[in-house]
Amino acid sequence: MNSFITYILTGFFLLTQSVTTVEWTKVSEGNKFPEGPAWNSSKNELYVSNCYANWITRIKDDKADTLLLADSINYIATNGMTVGPDGYLYACDFGLGAIIRIKDGKAEKFIPGYGGERLHKPNDITFDKNGNLYFSEPNSYDKNIPDGRVFFYNFKTKQLIKVADSITFPNGLGISPVDGRLYLSESVQSRVLSFRVNEDGTLSDKRVFIELPGGDPDGMNFDEMGNMFLAHFGSGTIFVIAPEGQILKRIKAPGMKPSNVEFGGPNGEYLFITEDETNSVYRTELSQIGLNK
Repeated sequence: MNSFITYILTGFFLLTQSVTTVEWTKVSEGNKFPEGPAWNSSKNELYVSNCYANWITRIKDDKADTLLLADSINYIATNGMTVGPDGYLYACDFGLGAIIRIKDGKAEKFIPGYGGERLHKPNDITFDKNGNLYFSEPNSYDKNIPDGRVFFYNFKTKQLIKVADSITFPNGLGISPVDGRLYLSESVQSRVLSFRVNEDGTLSDKRVFIELPGGDPDGMNFDEMGNMFLAHFGSGTIFVIAPEGQILKRIKAPGMKPSNVEFGGPNGEYLFITEDETNSVYRTELSQIGLNK
């Protein structure tokens, strides 16, 4: 069976598979292309980027306010974010072409660029088990231009290393708690890749984990059993995917453009999503416990 027929059959299966409906609670509205939700467990609050605006939203007890306004020097426009072991909020600032970090209402450039040049469009970011950073850096949204990269930052050596390249629009990423592999949405190809994470932080053994036509695989996270929760931008779906690649659920999102997911709540029992058709942030309660990036 050729790959084109396989792709069509996969798409047909996804369209005909039953959809799970859950109760969503809206916790923030009036956002501008919300993205990059990051849970701060020490403060029990969620931070959300506004890609088309100049502020970061803070949500606590289902009430939203502003965490930080852009100053055009150390913060312009952020996408993916995560709270580090040191308590800083690390963010991909695609306006600055840099990784910034935020604490006590102040932002600073943390990774200003690579090879003497600013980064292209840093997109999503995650910590590994050793407290080091990975982030994706897309550039062109074109199947024929594989100019996206993935970087690794070692906090001990203070080295920034390019660990993957020749990727067409690398997007959301995360590390599985089960197999320790790094998973990466290659959005323009409608698929998710996986890589072995080596001891030195480099990546190898690149594989296609799953193909999901009908939309763009976007932000992801994992529950404690290693199931991937994946926002599928354009199809209005949150996919729940087993470590073996089996689709367990298709959760209906409140709009057609879910962009990212994050777990939070006192015990990690809430699934938060950013949704860009409604420009809102939602949560639902889960039976399983989710992990933060």
